[in-house]
Amino acid sequence: MTLSPDGSHVSDYQYELPPGHVAKYPVPVRDASKLLVVARSVDALSPGEDNFPESRHLQCRDMVELFEPGDVLVVNESRVLPARLLGRKLTGAPSEVLLVRPSADSGDPYVWEALVRPGSKLKPGRTVVIAPDLTVEILDSAPESGRLVRLVSDLTPEAVINKHGHMPLPPYIGRSDEPMDRERYQTVYAREPGSIAAPTAGLHFTKDLLTRLQEHGVRRVAVTLHVGIGTFRPVAVDDPAEHELHEEHYYISKEAADAINTSVMAGRRIWAIGTTVVRTLESAVEEGGLVRPGSGTTQLFIRPSFNFQIVNCLLTNFHLPRSTLLMLVAAFAGYDNTMAAYQQAIACGYRFYSYGDAMAVVDHH
Repeated sequence: MTLSPDGSHVSDYQYELPPGHVAKYPVPVRDASKLLVVARSVDALSPGEDNFPESRHLQCRDMVELFEPGDVLVVNESRVLPARLLGRKLTGAPSEVLLVRPSADSGDPYVWEALVRPGSKLKPGRTVVIAPDLTVEILDSAPESGRLVRLVSDLTPEAVINKHGHMPLPPYIGRSDEPMDRERYQTVYAREPGSIAAPTAGLHFTKDLLTRLQEHGVRRVAVTLHVGIGTFRPVAVDDPAEHELHEEHYYISKEAADAINTSVMAGRRIWAIGTTVVRTLESAVEEGGLVRPGSGTTQLFIRPSFNFQIVNCLLTNFHLPRSTLLMLVAAFAGYDNTMAAYQQAIACGYRFYSYGDAMAVVDHH
């Protein structure tokens, strides 16, 4: 007898995405993206027509109607570094270096943790020439198939990245970055540099939409989680318990923690804008169910049966099959509910992944 999928295996998160559903470019206006609204469900929702969950189809600019005055909107204000350096080995072969973060151990601002391609060729001792005023030396191996590298330049590291760096668009977008990506692969509220990928749920917000939410009585609170390589590493095992996430750094100010905790105690809904915000808040929960301010690192892998203590509602994009991000959404929305919503999104022509459309999972208390 074959058991039906229940979200306890990585293979349960496989789905087929027809060609043409991956968004290669953002929509012309950020908040014109489509928004699939589904009710949060710990169990499967009673299926609606065609076995889809009850849902609504909006545009992101209409999301104000989903909020109640007093709700708290929590965003991740991490800023994407244009830290993809394209160059050549001394042999002339094309190579690339993606700077992940400065090395905490070296104390040298020119030494970074990085990912390199082709990894098999760029061993310690090799050099990549990026430009006449920049070369990259491969110093050592690092965890998660990474490298420790040194930037060799008269420019500051910040100037190196701004002058020579490309936006690190995910490979599935299938194109090189273009000048407009410097703005569009960045949220309008991004402030703290440090991510190698955008917290994409936030890409749907315009300044006008944020103003309308504020006028509706919604309080915006910012936290920071720098998106690292672990979020995007494929899960190579079928038992999620055997998969380990790479650590990511986060920061919650005292002001942000106080605003969230006051709202939690008052029974207000906490909206997480993206999976990075969910992981930040749920990683920082203290005994008693309140958020602890300060800096930290998290390897929290959220999957079905996880007990959410802070987040009530979630805005998120559509994620890759078999990914840890899809498992997080299933933990929050209910496994059957999530997979049915994905099938509905495919049937209705939604655009998927980083530059794609969004899904709101709403808890009506």
